[in-house]
Amino acid sequence: MQNELLWLAMLLANFLFIILAYRLFGKWGLIMWIPVSVIVANIQVVQTVQLFGLAATLGNIVYATSFLVTDILSENYGKQEAKKAVWIGFFSLISMTLLMNLALFFHPLEGDDFSTVSHDALSTIFKLMPRIALASLAAYMLSQRHDVWAFHFWKKRFYKENQLWLRNNLSTMVSQLIDSSVFVLIAFYGVFETEVLFEIFITTYFLKWIVAAADTPFVYWARRIHKNESFLVK
Repeated sequence: MQNELLWLAMLLANFLFIILAYRLFGKWGLIMWIPVSVIVANIQVVQTVQLFGLAATLGNIVYATSFLVTDILSENYGKQEAKKAVWIGFFSLISMTLLMNLALFFHPLEGDDFSTVSHDALSTIFKLMPRIALASLAAYMLSQRHDVWAFHFWKKRFYKENQLWLRNNLSTMVSQLIDSSVFVLIAFYGVFETEVLFEIFITTYFLKWIVAAADTPFVYWARRIHKNESFLVK
């Protein structure tokens, strides 16, 4: 159960970091979290682990929290701010992928064993990035744009304050289904056997679904922070 306990601990840590960033930096703390979540997720995703008896990739939690952030931005600041955050994440992922792959063209210092080991370690992670990044970019743009649209679609129908949980979950759970389908197909088709590929898809979506369900109290917490935003750093 060590992986499962670590997964739950990481889940809580991600939520608390988002709330802390919001309390410290206000709206820009939320926007800042988007590139953090996208970049960290695309590094963690190269590691496959076993969770709850099934094969899964890391990065599901931190990536799924980007949907929490865009929903908070949509709720508290409107659609345009959420869209801005989505584009910042998109730009960050492209920049990171290009810069890290450019760094791999450099030759490590001859005779420096540490530099050689570091270069090999970076190559192991970031040479995978173009395909992972392509999958992530496609999944990210389709799912996040849907999430922003869907949140406001459901907000028009469930506009009361006590219905925030409903519009949050309705938008996020469908968006993450889109995200998981696109990402797994592009990133891992041909890498794993069909049975393992399907298992990764199921666990990826299931874990993101758990994150979406668990983030509801933090959406309400963020709304309370927004109501007292005069205390936040501008």
